Formats: sequence, C-alpha cells, structure tokens
Amino acid sequence: MSALRILVADDHEVVRRGLCALLESHAGWDVCAEAVDGREAVDKVNQLKPDIVILDIGMPNLNGLTASRQISRNDPHQKILILTFDDSEQIVQGVLQAGARGFVLKSDAARDLVAAVEALEHNRTFFTGRVADMILNGYLDGSAQEALTDLTVTSREREIIQLLAEGKSTKEVASILDLSVKTVETHRANIMRKLGIHSVSELVLYAVRNNIVQVQLGPK
Repeated sequence: MSALRILVADDHEVVRRGLCALLESHAGWDVCAEAVDGREAVDKVNQLKPDIVILDIGMPNLNGLTASRQISRNDPHQKILILTFDDSEQIVQGVLQAGARGFVLKSDAARDLVAAVEALEHNRTFFTGRVADMILNGYLDGSAQEALTDLTVTSREREIIQLLAEGKSTKEVASILDLSVKTVETHRANIMRKLGIHSVSELVLYAVRNNIVQVQLGPK
C-alpha cells in the first residue's frame, strides 16, 4: 500500500517543522513537500498532486483561503485542511467557501491534527469543536451567509489586494503575479473604484476586515 502523501504550508518554520514531525510519526504517512506561503503551496500542489494539503490560513503573498480557492478550482477533488488560530464565524464561512474539507485550530493541532488527516484520508470532513457545532446548528443559512459572502472582488483582485496591503509596490506585484505593471495598475484602479476607496490605508482596512490579510496582535 502506497504512503499517504501530504503537503504542509506554513510560513513559521518552527510550526511547520513541528507539524511535519507529528505527521511523519504516523505509519504510512509521508510529507512529500513543504511550502512557506500560499503561492508556493499552489505551485507545489499542481506539480506533485499530494493526497492531502494542509494550509495555514495567515500566510504572506497568498493566504490560505485564497490558496485553497485556487487549488480547489484546479482540482475540485483535492482534500484540503485549514489551520488557524481563529474560529470566528466569518473565518469558518470563508474556509467552507474556499473548498476545504477540514478545519483545525492551531492550539488544538497536537490533539486534533492526526484525527483530521485520518478523516480526510477516508473521505470524511473534520471540523474542530465549536466549528462543528456552528455547522450543525445551521448558521450558514439565510442572512448569515449573505452577510459573510464577499462577491465584490474576483480571485485575481483578492491576490492583488493582499499583496498591496502587505506593502508590495505595483512593480513587485507585477513581478510576483507575472503581469505587466500597466495591468496591475488597471486592476488597482478597478479595485479602488469597485470598493469606493481612495487610499492604500483604506485598502489595508478592507483587507483586514475581509480576512485577506491577518493582523497579529502583541501582548497587552
């Protein structure tokens, strides 16, 4: 029987190494690749076709949700597990819409990660604790879904928003996305017009509010 091939993407090396060690301690599992951001994860998934993809939600260049959307668009059957510190309803909604089949809080990874991967391996879903309760209670129906769904910007525009919000210049965005500077400038103008915003600071605020980028808070 061939090994279960797993790709792990997390921008924090210590966390990523710990996840890989935990996974590889399980008989019959092999971490076939690692990635430090969502863009690298998408590329490696396309190249290597792993059985399961584990994505940290708050990665630079391309976050876990956008990476999950792209991976699912390329292969709707790809099994994706999202790791995050946040189990807010908005995050849960985004995870489900992005095509992920599992959701584990990083704080619970030592306890839940193996069970989650086993569930996906056997074509089941896995949602940790409170998240499962939210789904079972049907909060996704009706107005809650409408309020949380972001249909304003395209997937490409979300990529550009994230890169700009992270402080990348138009030239840097063009290089990362393999686009011309003029094309990025056109996208940027369209984004500003669509969202009714007029400055980079407003764009950053939009990105934070819509979980395109995440802000890490220090201790109080």
